[in-house]
Amino acid sequence: MPLKMTERMVGDVTVVDLEGRIVLGEESSALRERVKGLLGQDRKQIILNMGQVSYIDSAGLGALVASYTSAKNQGAALKLVNLGQKFREVLQVTKLLTVFDVYDTEQAAISSFPK
Repeated sequence: MPLKMTERMVGDVTVVDLEGRIVLGEESSALRERVKGLLGQDRKQIILNMGQVSYIDSAGLGALVASYTSAKNQGAALKLVNLGQKFREVLQVTKLLTVFDVYDTEQAAISSFPK
């Protein structure tokens, strides 16, 4: 199942709802390109809603790290919300939970951005 990405604005915050699998190939590349495109449009506050992500592999994690790094290097912030239990465990084992800003709810993530 290809990765489906739906974008919406909540105030100044761009929320990207992800659905499907983030795996090696088209999916991980598409995610990286989407974030790069948002940064190119000078969107500085980005939330990735992971609630409908069914699976992520090491390439998918790499795409998330690359996207996070690109955002940070351009003075933007990228945050993750609605992680499933398995995904949270993967981030914990890989120590990436300490890298990403992770929130349980979209509202909490939106509130965390400076006004």
